[in-house]
Amino acid sequence: MIPQPPPDKILVLFDGVCNLCNGTVQWLIRHDPHQRFLFASLQSEHVQQLLQQAPRPVPDSIIAYHQGRFHYQADAALKIATALGGGWRLMSVFKIVPRFIRNGVYSFIARNRYSWFGKRNECMMPSPALTARFW
Repeated sequence: MIPQPPPDKILVLFDGVCNLCNGTVQWLIRHDPHQRFLFASLQSEHVQQLLQQAPRPVPDSIIAYHQGRFHYQADAALKIATALGGGWRLMSVFKIVPRFIRNGVYSFIARNRYSWFGKRNECMMPSPALTARFW
């Protein structure tokens, strides 16, 4: 059986070699005082097993996994922003934008992220203080 994150947590799956994705994870850690998020690299063995349950092909950038459901592309970003709480919940207003437009913008950024932000040779290793936040 594939281990599952606790139901009160949102698991943020990210491209571990992408500088933009790693920067996003670092930003989320700093802005998540209630520790609502756990993090895992798409390259990890646990995540590869989890992704076998995905109902469709998985994009290679950020995915939010919560209570057995995968949220992709712009929906993942909105799920994460809403869960941050506070003023970030206002981002949910973008749900009125048709999904094909939201995902088009998201895909454009995702396609160009390596050329704009760079790429690492290895996945980020969390500090000992952050190890519990990584799944």
